[in-house]
Order: sequence, then C-alpha cells, then structure tokens
Amino acid sequence: MRARPWSEPYGDDEAVREELARLRAEVRQLRARMEGRPLVAQAQGMLRERYALPDAESAFALLQRASQQYNVKLRTLAEAAVGAPRPDDRGALWFPGRARHAEPALSFEEEQDRRAGRGNRSRVLTAVLSQTLAIVGTDMGNVQIADRTEGGLRMERHTGHTQDFVDFFAYVGDDGTSCAKAAREVAQVTVEDVATDAVFTEDARSAILHAGSRACHSVPLVTTSGLCVGMVSAHFERPLKGLTRTQLKALAVAGAEAGEWLAWYDRTVVLDALEHLHALGRAHGGGSISRR
Repeated sequence: MRARPWSEPYGDDEAVREELARLRAEVRQLRARMEGRPLVAQAQGMLRERYALPDAESAFALLQRASQQYNVKLRTLAEAAVGAPRPDDRGALWFPGRARHAEPALSFEEEQDRRAGRGNRSRVLTAVLSQTLAIVGTDMGNVQIADRTEGGLRMERHTGHTQDFVDFFAYVGDDGTSCAKAAREVAQVTVEDVATDAVFTEDARSAILHAGSRACHSVPLVTTSGLCVGMVSAHFERPLKGLTRTQLKALAVAGAEAGEWLAWYDRTVVLDALEHLHALGRAHGGGSISRR
C-alpha cells in the first residue's frame, strides 16, 4: 500500500521546508533511476546470450543505440525485446515478411505537429492530452500507457498536477482508481465528486484531493480490436455534474484514434528499432560495443 502524501510542516521553519524539498527531490531522482531497471537488466542478459556479447555494458550499448536511432524509450524497447519471439539465429531479419502500414492520421493533431516527424510518440501523447482538456474545459490532466510486463498503467504525460500527485500516481495497479476501472472495463468513467466516489482507495482519494482535484474523467485509448493500450484523464477543481453526449463522443473519437496510433507505433517503429538492434548484434559478432 502506498504511503499517504507528504504534508507540509507546521509553522514557518524555513530550514525544515528546505530539507523537505531536498528529500523530495532526492526520492524523485532515485525513482527515476530505478524505473525500468529490472526490465532493462533482463533485456541485457538476453542480448548477451543471443549475440555472445562479452559484458552487460555491450548489451546496454546495443539497446541505447537502437533506442536513440528510432527515438524509442529505453524501457519500451527493453520490454519489446523481452516479450518478442526469439529471432531465427540464421536470419538477417528479426521479423521477416511483416506487413507495413502507413502512419494513422489524427484528426485532432495540428498540421505543424504532423510535420514534426514520423512516429513521434511524445508528440502524439501531448496532442491527445491537449485535445481531451480542450473538449472538457480544464487545464489539469495526464496520459498513461498500459504496462505489458507488470499490468496497470504508467504515467507518461501530465499538466497542471502537483509533483506529489505525479509521484503518487506514477504507476497505478488494476483497481483503486477511476483510470484503473476505465482500463478494466474499456469504457469512459466519470467521477463527479472524488470526495464521495467509492472507486478510490482512501490513499488515492487523499492524494487527489490534496492535489486540488474534486472530479475527474478517464478515457481509454483503444485499438480497433478493443484492446486498451493507454488512458487519458482530465481533472477538475470542482465537483462535476457530468459531460454532454457531444463531449463524450468527441472524447471517444480521440481515444480511438490515439489507441490505433499507439498500436501502429508498437508494430512499426518499435519493431524497426528491434530490427536495428538485431542487425547491430549480428554485425559485432560477439565483440564489445561502447555507448554513444
């Protein structure tokens, strides 16, 4: 169970406040370093065995180079490498004969953003968050991506939230929050009043209220096959009386388009990065590889 959000110290003791801020920053740095480390280590071990690499550093260098070449997050690439079927050791390609499709268009993306580059995941997550907040009329929200290894959702984009909120909800499991319910049911979920809705654990409720949110709405990012690959949520400072049918329909469209784009990204850009990693591993023939 997560601890309750930190509360501010009483009084005006500036030294205590400064020390609290320092400790918070240190904890956040440690969390950032630890995120995905076990998964990356698992991928390193697999790559060492597969390409007869002399050490873990060379395996990490392979991941790093493929990650940078295709602008794929290191954790995402490691997760894909561990989860993908083993390539034919005699084949030059990891995924021979795979079908390739054009990048899906997003109706809510600005033209200048489309020119920012093919397969830019960061751009798309930012665009779907902006679209969601514009539809419902708030400036506080976040985007989460489904964690295929551990289950649950991991926050990847946010705006308007306190740092304590971001820390607390960096990862959420399969229940205890409205976004978890929306992912489980693959349906939009509205919480009209966080203070009274039974969907939250008491710790989650406290964290949300402490961050200044009294209502929220979660929209699953869904593929055409009905798979939830992420979540976008909007938060409101005051209790909500509900959304209109027009708003709900527009949110469903944004969620479906973003979900299908993310599915395309996984089967195209991420697999391209894996192909590049495979080519690098074969080319080095068991020799050491340095980081860039």
